Amino acid sequence: MTDRLAELLQRFAINAQVFHAGTLCGHNLLEAQDGLGQLHLIRRGPAEVIHDDTSLTVETPSLLLYPRPMAHRFITDAVEGADMVCANLRFEGGLHNPISAALPPFICLPLDSIAGATDVLRILFDEAFEQRCGRHAVVNRLFEVVIIQILRQLMESNQMQSGMLAGLAHARLRIPMVAMHEHPSREWSLEDLASTAGMSRSAFATAFREVVGITAGQYLQSWRIGLAQRALRQGQPLKLIAADVGYGSEVALSRAFKAHTGQSPGQWRKSVG
Repeated sequence: MTDRLAELLQRFAINAQVFHAGTLCGHNLLEAQDGLGQLHLIRRGPAEVIHDDTSLTVETPSLLLYPRPMAHRFITDAVEGADMVCANLRFEGGLHNPISAALPPFICLPLDSIAGATDVLRILFDEAFEQRCGRHAVVNRLFEVVIIQILRQLMESNQMQSGMLAGLAHARLRIPMVAMHEHPSREWSLEDLASTAGMSRSAFATAFREVVGITAGQYLQSWRIGLAQRALRQGQPLKLIAADVGYGSEVALSRAFKAHTGQSPGQWRKSVG
């Protein structure tokens, strides 16, 4: 099977930084932090979580994923509390990261529902709650493994109804989507993509729009511009970026970039610092 996540994770990394491991008691507010998501693993509850006027009581060991900044509050017993491990998540590109952008604002999953995660979670909790040297580095890496397992779970259980991850979960659409990810500089035609999917041109166009929510051409442009933004942040010259992401010239890339973002590449680079 085509690896649906390899190119995404290589191009747009996700890094975790643990900031809490232990018992959380009483009322605790976690403010939204610019550019950061959060992942919480609740080993022992119960815990009530409140965000955006929504309240959820977590009774069983669960994870709570916030892929984008969102303030939220935990309410636990003032004495017994809840055992939790929490990490900030930095998605490369921030709001422009295609993985974080494809996820809902909030995900809650029972830990035992995540296929293949039992051993990883056991090691993560052991490391997090023991005072071993280098434990933060180990837990950070294990958090990143858990994120990959969450993405697998969402795709393989067909929990995503639309968007990029829904497309990557589709038996036929995943193949041309991965091809676009791996070869953005290729001059993809609708016929090429449909052939890769083993579908007729019209059936592919309809299925892509219904499942992913945009046309294949729009998706390809979005992927290319996302790569161009990543390269701009790294300081690469526009001429090289244009060739790498499938535009024949700086002018062509600049035109597509402005149509997609509302800014020229130079304006955009200044706006993100």
